[in-house]
Amino acid sequence: MLDGLSINKRAAILSIAMLVVGLLIWEAAIPAQKAAGELTEYERLTGGGAQKAGVPPPSQVIAKAWAELSNPFYDAGPNDKGIGIQIGYSIYRVLTGYFLAALVAIPLGFLIGMSQIAYKAFNPFIQVLRPISPLAWMPLALFIIQDSEASAIFVIFVCSIWPMLLNTAFGVAGVRKDWVNVARTHELSPLKTAFTVILPAAAPTIVTGMRISIGIAWLVIVAAEMLVGGTGIGYYVWNEWNNLDLTSVIFSILMIGVVGMLLDSAFGVLQRAVAYAE
Repeated sequence: MLDGLSINKRAAILSIAMLVVGLLIWEAAIPAQKAAGELTEYERLTGGGAQKAGVPPPSQVIAKAWAELSNPFYDAGPNDKGIGIQIGYSIYRVLTGYFLAALVAIPLGFLIGMSQIAYKAFNPFIQVLRPISPLAWMPLALFIIQDSEASAIFVIFVCSIWPMLLNTAFGVAGVRKDWVNVARTHELSPLKTAFTVILPAAAPTIVTGMRISIGIAWLVIVAAEMLVGGTGIGYYVWNEWNNLDLTSVIFSILMIGVVGMLLDSAFGVLQRAVAYAE
């Protein structure tokens, strides 16, 4: 029956089947909450009849997702905002820090890729700064900038710059020399050579670095928002954990994954658009 379907359709059917089986196993593995019996007055006063926190079944998570996504942009105060608003704050911080990093990393990567002197001069600094965890910069950023929003953007800037910088330098350095020599024989200026020959040839590698960076940035913003608080999907997760609302925690984790997948897919489309066959 499935033999006549394409590979993509068969893979989609398999994915859906795996999801359904996983949800059924998860649902069956969660024991039902027992109703509380007759409580004494002391137990009622101390909350003895309250249900203990536990991992919720997927049916509760789906119900929570339906409730949240049916009104994602409500704003009922500082600690009660819809999931759409929280994700919007996070995406704004990610894209701001990300594009600031691109403005620095891509031109600098071009310089490093085209010049051996520049490579040898910048390489020690890159090797020292690149392994540092982006969150290690957060205390220093908060002390110097004294603004949690700008500090979170700075952390995204730091974590985004290295994959773009290194991939740009690698892509530029790997452009075939005979293509550059043809440009020289046509007496193209260095700037025109960079834009008409080197950039198109290095574009797939550059976009790969950009795709890696956006994934790292989305990972880091969740942790950064847990530290600085206020708004954002990371703060939402931490706030719901403090409320012991594990249903909301699991729902927000799934939303983080969905948004990360959409960001990666967008750069996947861009990567295919700049690819070329030699």
